[in-house]
Amino acid sequence: MTDTPVVLTEQRTRRPDWLRVKLPIGDNFKKVRSLVDEHKLHTICQSGNCPNMGECWGEGTATFMILGNVCTRSCTFCAVATGRPNEYDTDEPRRVAEAIKLMQVKHAVLTSVNRDELKDKGAEIWYQTVRAVKETSPQTTIETLIPDTKSNWEALYRMISAGQEVVSHNMETVERLYRNVRPQAKYARSLEQTRRTKEYGKRTKSGIMLGLGETRDEVFKAMDDLAENGLDILTLGQYLQPTKMHHEVIEFIHPDTFAMYKEEGLKRGIKYVESGPLVRSSYHAERHVHV
Repeated sequence: MTDTPVVLTEQRTRRPDWLRVKLPIGDNFKKVRSLVDEHKLHTICQSGNCPNMGECWGEGTATFMILGNVCTRSCTFCAVATGRPNEYDTDEPRRVAEAIKLMQVKHAVLTSVNRDELKDKGAEIWYQTVRAVKETSPQTTIETLIPDTKSNWEALYRMISAGQEVVSHNMETVERLYRNVRPQAKYARSLEQTRRTKEYGKRTKSGIMLGLGETRDEVFKAMDDLAENGLDILTLGQYLQPTKMHHEVIEFIHPDTFAMYKEEGLKRGIKYVESGPLVRSSYHAERHVHV
C-alpha cells in the first residue's frame, strides 16, 4: 500500500469497466426532463454532467440547482459555468416547490452555485425555497447542499433554518489539493461550516472526490477532521473529468479501495458512509434522512 499519488499514462486513464454508466431512458426520465424544462429549472444533474442522471431521473427524482447556473467560483473540477451571474429570480422558490409537488418527490435535494457577489450569499432565496417546498409538499423531506458562505455565519444560519432535514457542504478534496482544486475556498473554513451546522442542530453531510492525486493518508486525515467537526454522513466517489479544460484524472480508484474507505470512515464514528466509483453527493440521499 503506497501513499504516493500514481500519475497514470494516457492509456491507463481510460475508464475501467466499473465506470460504465447507463444511458438515461424511460418514461419517468422523460417526465422529469419535461417538468424541468417546463418550469425553467436548473438541475445539477445536467449542469454537472452527473453520471447517475439516468438512474435518478428514472426514479422520478432530481437535484435542483437554485440561484442560476453561473457560479462565481472557478473550481477546476466542476462543469458548471463560471462568471458573473445576472440571474436572481425571486419567483424561483415557488417554481421549484411547484415542480417538486408535480413530480411527487418524497425526498428533495436542493443545491446552488456560489453567489459570492451577493451580500447574503443567496441565503434568502435558499430560505424561501425550502419554506415553499415544505408548505407545498409537507410530507417531502429535504436535503440542502449549500455553498461555502465565506465565514458569513449569519447567512449560513439563515440558509439552514428553514426546516430541512439534512444540511450538506462538500469538502470536495483533501487539504493539500485545495489550492489547485478549490482555489477560492479554504479547507479550515469548510470544516468550521460543518461544525457550526452541527452545533445548530442539523444532520450534517459532506462529500469528497477521489482520483485527483490525493494519498490514502490524506483521505484518512480528511475523515478524521470531518468526524471531529461533527459530520454524520460522508460520500466518496470517483472524480471524472468533465472536459479537457478541467483537472485531469490522476487515478481511477478500484471499488475494493472504496469499500476500504467506507470501513475506515465508519471506524472514525461517521454514522453513514456512501462510497463507490459512481457515488455523488445526492446519490441515495433519501437514505440519509434518518441515520
